[in-house]
Amino acid sequence: MTEKPRQSLAGLWNISFGFFGIQIGFALQNANMSRIFQTFGARIDDLPWLWVAAPLTGLLVQPVIGHLSDRTWLGRLGRRRPYFFAGALLAALSLFAMPLAPALLFAAVMLWVLDASLNVSMEPFRAFVGDMLRKDQHAAGYAVQTAFIGAGAVVGSIFPWALEQFGVSNVAAHGGIPDTVRFAFWFGGAALFASVLWTVVTTREYDPHAMAAFAGTAEANDEVPLLATRSYASSLIWLAAGTLVIWAVGQLRLEKEVYLLGALLLGYGLASAAAIALARGGSPANMLSSIVGDFSGMPVLMKRLALAQFFSWSALFIMWINTTPIVAHHFYGAADATSPRFQEGASWVDVLFATYNGVAAVAALTVLPLLARRIGQARTHIVGLLCGAAGYASFFFLPDARWLLLSEIGIGIAWASILAMPYAILASSLPRAKLGIYMGLFNVFVVVPQLLVATAMGSIMKRFFPGEPIWTMAFAAGTLVLAALAMIRVDRLTRG
Repeated sequence: MTEKPRQSLAGLWNISFGFFGIQIGFALQNANMSRIFQTFGARIDDLPWLWVAAPLTGLLVQPVIGHLSDRTWLGRLGRRRPYFFAGALLAALSLFAMPLAPALLFAAVMLWVLDASLNVSMEPFRAFVGDMLRKDQHAAGYAVQTAFIGAGAVVGSIFPWALEQFGVSNVAAHGGIPDTVRFAFWFGGAALFASVLWTVVTTREYDPHAMAAFAGTAEANDEVPLLATRSYASSLIWLAAGTLVIWAVGQLRLEKEVYLLGALLLGYGLASAAAIALARGGSPANMLSSIVGDFSGMPVLMKRLALAQFFSWSALFIMWINTTPIVAHHFYGAADATSPRFQEGASWVDVLFATYNGVAAVAALTVLPLLARRIGQARTHIVGLLCGAAGYASFFFLPDARWLLLSEIGIGIAWASILAMPYAILASSLPRAKLGIYMGLFNVFVVVPQLLVATAMGSIMKRFFPGEPIWTMAFAAGTLVLAALAMIRVDRLTRG
């Protein structure tokens, strides 16, 4: 057999069902961590710095897990499923521990642990779809995955609000975490573990011999020997850029979190220099040289998609950090995180997040496939990104918080497209043997913009828009427009 068998609807369901629980965890994190941090006394200006744990762990974890899962085979457990299971177990334990946080520092550390665990589970799921499906089912596979992401996010986002409707206390008594959030996190931990376990139990991966037969000769060259031929010039550029950023923090009086950005640039410069040295020294099997070599040898299509991803995820991270303070301050007139009006606004944000995720689940199975068949995947993504830009911009013109439900329709379409279209375009063009590492490296362009927002947005807001968090939505709308423009180059490449 040289082609994978077609998966039935039940097969598509089982392959991606674990993402339902993973996204419950992400949704609880995205909708409630700013609320938890502010409940413990964090200022709005501190939120980007506290949130930096989430993208930083993704940056470090996903390429490593992608590299390892490409090379793992544990008999009946396969190569991706061991990582599903281990990450889900750790994430579930983190969700149970988070509401027990006694102080801000503990909550920040638990966010780090939670996000690392979620990334351990999530990264192999992206590659798992490519592993299990033939190319003509990739779009359907990622659409089903996106639908589960949307459905899981609806459940995770709306659960605290739903508990309040049933009489559970939504008051942050004595600076603690409200019972609505506490019980929602515990429910989310159980649901996450159960859904990932479903995928682990109901699926069986193709063994290495079968995967080799399916791949045929269409495999990528090893990038490590090519890395050995490179000079250290690019490493020196990264090191110089990191040094310049660190110098600028003191000279321009930027926020101290910008030091992290400089440290990351320096870190990559050192890592690339070490990888080149190892490759030149005849050590082809080391993980560092493999990751750096594959990063520098990315296909052209992946590089163009990466630019669109960079701008897309900048906008999303701005939204996740700032929607709660925006809604509470601009629409509910509450800046004090312990006040009932602030908690009311924060609960409405749960509804808004559930709405855009619900729209995404529906759009992934209806609107996006229809558009993709008519105008192509790249142009469909352009339409989706522009819908999201319109949704963000509408925050400035709507008179009441209830009208923000309309904004979430455009944001939901964009979210569905961001989760489905780039991966469907990419999966069909990547070599099977390196699907995990390339999907992990593609996540770099999901994570780096979040780090940039986390390190720079606080300085921008404090300097130009102090006390007016709604202006972050203007940045979000603008970056989605830039993402749409970047997709024009992808469209030209895919159409030849």
